[in-house]
Amino acid sequence: MDLRHRNNVSVMGNGASTLVFSHGFGCNQAMWNYLAPAFCERFRVVMYDLVGAGQSDLSAFDKAKYGTLDGYARDLNELIDAFAIGPVILVSHSVSAMIAALADRQAPGRIAAHVMIGPSPRYIDADGYVGGFKLADIQDLLDTLDSNYLGWSSSMAPVIMGAPGQPALSIELTDSFCRTEPAIAKQFARVTFMSDNRQDVSGLATPVLILQSSDDLIAPVAVGEYLHSVLPNSTYCLVDNVGHCPHMSAPQACADAMETFLAPWIDAHAC
Repeated sequence: MDLRHRNNVSVMGNGASTLVFSHGFGCNQAMWNYLAPAFCERFRVVMYDLVGAGQSDLSAFDKAKYGTLDGYARDLNELIDAFAIGPVILVSHSVSAMIAALADRQAPGRIAAHVMIGPSPRYIDADGYVGGFKLADIQDLLDTLDSNYLGWSSSMAPVIMGAPGQPALSIELTDSFCRTEPAIAKQFARVTFMSDNRQDVSGLATPVLILQSSDDLIAPVAVGEYLHSVLPNSTYCLVDNVGHCPHMSAPQACADAMETFLAPWIDAHAC
């Protein structure tokens, strides 16, 4: 299979280490255009669309394979093998942070570090754990999405984006949601919001930078604090931002935090 075509892979930049950018639900690789350029002069940068999103090959979507996040994690490891060089740092937004953690578990030692932006291992509250949603909330969300995907996208994307004062970002995210094939988006939403990856992330030894918005409807501060407590080599950074997409609405703050974290992998001789 042509992986470049399957995932609409883009490769750019210079450097001895590779940053692989993986987008969240309803998004596509264009959402990284606010952040990724800051690193292209010092890193090899790989961006891609999850199968079913953006300009990926929709014929590659297999309902069984992508019935769990493991299928997306296998794809990610294939892309790393095909397009990455040197140490690999995964920069992942939202659900892709859990896809990245699963990819790490599948190939221990292959991934040098993670930058997780707005990550959540479980969206539904449980005993001793605050995910931000009740089970009934998620069921209602999925029911609404099933019955009227485009209407749900138009109303929810601006709420997810937040970013008061930056209306163009809400429009961009809404357009991305609405361009996603509804049948695929509905399955991916169910896989995303019903997942529980707490066991997969707990004790993961790979260095992790957690970038957490100070006001995030999808991944509240309690979730970022939880991840920091269970990831032994994690660094926690609270970004002053309203919304779930700080890489778009507060890219400079994200880049500044990443600069410090990525220092061990920056090629000082790259140009």
